[in-house]
Amino acid sequence: MRTARGPLTLGGVSDDRSKAPLAVFDLDNTLADTTHRQRFLERRPKDWDGFFSAAPQDPPVPEGIALVRESARECEIVYLTGRPERCRRDTLDWLAAQGLPEGRVHMRRDADRRPARFTKLEILRRLARTREVRVLVDDDELVCADARRAGFTVVRADWVTRSAELKAAQEREGRT
Repeated sequence: MRTARGPLTLGGVSDDRSKAPLAVFDLDNTLADTTHRQRFLERRPKDWDGFFSAAPQDPPVPEGIALVRESARECEIVYLTGRPERCRRDTLDWLAAQGLPEGRVHMRRDADRRPARFTKLEILRRLARTREVRVLVDDDELVCADARRAGFTVVRADWVTRSAELKAAQEREGRT
């Protein structure tokens, strides 16, 4: 496994947050329920602007929210999403509105259309060069499978049903 351990103190909390292990969380269908906006992907052509502009109205996913809060007790939280960079302000506002732990947010460059399994694994490997990545929590089975093969500990967020359109968009169109 690609990890680098940091010192821990009593209770499992690091005395130096810069050395705490990382818990990496996806957003869409892991922390944010996108069910209400998946309809934008059922159109031809897909309405990506509508899909992403509706993200601020995403309800939180209780299972994911509980897990990120629990993980924050021992880990530094990192958010890793396939959302494009142009969605950063809405994303940061949504995270703050949910009262989630602060953390770095890694987003896809606006013109990057590679599948999430490639972009996310690239970032995970970069993070693991200097810190222990304790866990990745993501709903995309291909991201999870590739991360496991690369030696990362993975929790598959299977608590929200993704439409077939969203699944195809994640893999073939590199949009989320």
